[in-house]
Amino acid sequence: MTAPGTDLGIYRDVMVVLTTAAVIVPLVQRLKVSPILGFLLAGIALGPKGLGALPAFDWVTINDEKSLTALAELGVVFLMFLIGLELSLKRLITMRRQVFALGGLQIAISGAVIGLAAWLLGSTAEAATIIGFSLALSSTAIVVEVLSRQNRFRTATGRASFAVLLAQDLAVVPLLLLVTILGPGQQESILTGLLLAFAQAGLAIAAIVVVGSALLRPLFRLVASSANKELFVAATLFVAVGSGLLTAVAGLSMALGAFVAGLLLAETEFRRAVEATIDPFKGLLLGVFFFTVGMSLDIAALLANPLPVIGATVALIAAKVLIAGGLLRAFGAPVHVALQGAMLLGPGGEFAFIVIGLAVIQQILSGEAGAFVQAVTSLSMALIPLLDYVARRATSKWLPQQLAADPALSELPEDAKVRAIVIGYGRVGSLVSEMLDRHNVKHLVIERAPDIVSQARRDGKPVYFGDAKNVGFLNRCGFQETSAVIITIHVNAEIDDIVRVVRSEREKVVIVSRARDADHARHLYDLGVTDVVPETIEASLQLTEAALVGLGVPTGLVIASVHERRDEFREELQVAAKRAGRDATRGLRAKTVKKA
Repeated sequence: MTAPGTDLGIYRDVMVVLTTAAVIVPLVQRLKVSPILGFLLAGIALGPKGLGALPAFDWVTINDEKSLTALAELGVVFLMFLIGLELSLKRLITMRRQVFALGGLQIAISGAVIGLAAWLLGSTAEAATIIGFSLALSSTAIVVEVLSRQNRFRTATGRASFAVLLAQDLAVVPLLLLVTILGPGQQESILTGLLLAFAQAGLAIAAIVVVGSALLRPLFRLVASSANKELFVAATLFVAVGSGLLTAVAGLSMALGAFVAGLLLAETEFRRAVEATIDPFKGLLLGVFFFTVGMSLDIAALLANPLPVIGATVALIAAKVLIAGGLLRAFGAPVHVALQGAMLLGPGGEFAFIVIGLAVIQQILSGEAGAFVQAVTSLSMALIPLLDYVARRATSKWLPQQLAADPALSELPEDAKVRAIVIGYGRVGSLVSEMLDRHNVKHLVIERAPDIVSQARRDGKPVYFGDAKNVGFLNRCGFQETSAVIITIHVNAEIDDIVRVVRSEREKVVIVSRARDADHARHLYDLGVTDVVPETIEASLQLTEAALVGLGVPTGLVIASVHERRDEFREELQVAAKRAGRDATRGLRAKTVKKA
């Protein structure tokens, strides 16, 4: 018996998606298949046009695809927010030629070619225009997720593809307005309508930039000073979703507003902590989006009349690949970049569902024509992981010399190419950072005190706010590529936790840690720290060195003697740690035998 007013259908739909994320996707990944494809296949099978159409499967499937629409849109919003964080405003400015010239030409030429084909096949001029420009768009959500999972977002292929995708996102607003203008009974001219749309878009983006520049840093500084993780999560969600809602009110996509907010936060010291905070939400909600894309694909209709849909899908991908590939080559991209980028941009995109749906409501397209275009879009989007795989295999096999010659393919974000990560920026950490700078060792510092981080950033230091025990945050800081982790904080329990996290993720990375005394040093060696500097021992050695030099003993002899004694202490502590470990193992065995 259920409580009055409880809608179990909503919970059932959520449980279906959670089951997909927890069970089906991991099984698919074990077969080395993209999780995106796992969500797509699950959406096809468990959606209203799959098993959901059968009454016997009512409680394990989704009957209404609109029930997950809001969650799916949030997934795209968070994805674009993270992209903005990774790009930053400065990097975006450097991409302006690719965004507006390359992206603009791709949209214009693809829209014209596809629209002409639709017109020749019998569509009206208005319908052909909407079909052409709708299918000219590509899938931001799937393409960016594919590139991100393969760490290719900063490669030449990733940058070129994203530039075109960003131009397409900007084009959605005038395209939606164009649908309204072309509808029956509309008197407003196309030029006037488009100018109004661009004015609305400009005002919304300007508002986000102005308000965000003034308030984002103080907001996160205030939240961070509370040391409350829940408040930090809430602030992050507020900024991502709130900026999206602001652009939605202006007629833009929510994803674009979140992207602009991410660009602004990328310039702050809280960038990495925000990335680590939002990443888990983004992954699950983006999975919901892919699930809904799968639900929209009508397999029954496809099987009943497969040749037109398959033929149109192949023709769409082929035409867009040729156009995008030719433009990429014209803009100076190598052959392998042009091929990989074109294959990613060839299929249709999620915004086609919105535009075509509105065109059907405005009676520009018939319901049958709209369903056909959406079926082609869904099928082509489902093929993106496969097309990307084919393109990468083809270029690696036939163009190996070009792949090796292009350094951009292995390029990481500039601030992630660090040889060392320093944890803590107090008196010890700041001195360590200074000495690393003197020896030209590129590094990054993690600090939890917002005031210290803010001051260090004003001084131009590479210090970021975040929790070093958070693996996701560490990875955002280039942890998987760094050569050493240097722990300079003084709280023993915190040091222990960080060492355990670092060592569990990377067995061979060098860990150098500060310790309070000899006992703590032995404990850290037992945890797997490479080298430990106990404060009491080091202070004693430095005091001895100063005293001996003051007493007239030759400086060189004193320094050699102190170094020798330091090495002896290190060896004694390491031996003691190994002995303690062996004793603990023997004790555990003895207890086990006694119980037996």
